[in-house]
Amino acid sequence: MRKEILKASRLYFQANLEKHKINVNNLLRNAAGVAEHPDIMETIDKELGIIAEYDDKLEVLDKYFLGKNDKEVLNG
Repeated sequence: MRKEILKASRLYFQANLEKHKINVNNLLRNAAGVAEHPDIMETIDKELGIIAEYDDKLEVLDKYFLGKNDKEVLNG
């Protein structure tokens, strides 16, 4: 059960990282065409904050809760 929870947590954090990276890339490519985000810089700042949060969570999970054997199993 432990490994399933760790794996699900890693996948959740990684998926959210990708989601918000896509948002930033989309804003950078199509800034003029995003009507619901009039302040592009503020929106990108918020997205980067969310990316940092999930990146930190992933790092903490790996550092404090995954041993070498866990990483091999979860990554393999």
